Amino acid sequence: MKLLTSFSDVIIPCIIFGVVGYGLLKKVKVYECFRDGAGEGLRTVVDILPTLIGLMMGVGILRGSGFFDILGVVLEPITSALNIPTELIPLLGVKMFSSSAATGLVLDIFKTYGPDSYIGMATSIMMSCTETIFYTMSVYFLAAKVTKTRYTLKGALIATFVGTIISICLAFRMVGP
Repeated sequence: MKLLTSFSDVIIPCIIFGVVGYGLLKKVKVYECFRDGAGEGLRTVVDILPTLIGLMMGVGILRGSGFFDILGVVLEPITSALNIPTELIPLLGVKMFSSSAATGLVLDIFKTYGPDSYIGMATSIMMSCTETIFYTMSVYFLAAKVTKTRYTLKGALIATFVGTIISICLAFRMVGP
């Protein structure tokens, strides 16, 4: 374990020095390239900022209005038949839009049920098995100026559904309901 910790302390500086050294060997103006890339990144952030603000505001409104809680109550007959904790429905809905907002729900679940409970374990696994679909699509497609997303949304929703089912199965196997 100590070797792994020492390795992780050294790897990032080695990568930085390696990239700079390689650039110098190839006679590339490393600082100018870094500065140009940083400027381009800043312009990208400015371009996507309205989208980010809109997404965060929308998630805040849906969460504050109780929409996700109502959705959990409506879907309760289906979720109980599939042995899916109803508390995960609001988390799943929020996670598709914002990981930071979902983290707030995770903390609420941990306070209520504990991180080592079935619901807590399913929550932890689900957070790592699912993606912020709409955030990722809006940010990256806007930045890359992609207008035709083809099957991206369908594939992402299927992957999120599968990740949710797998996380519940893993939590069930580890702790049980």
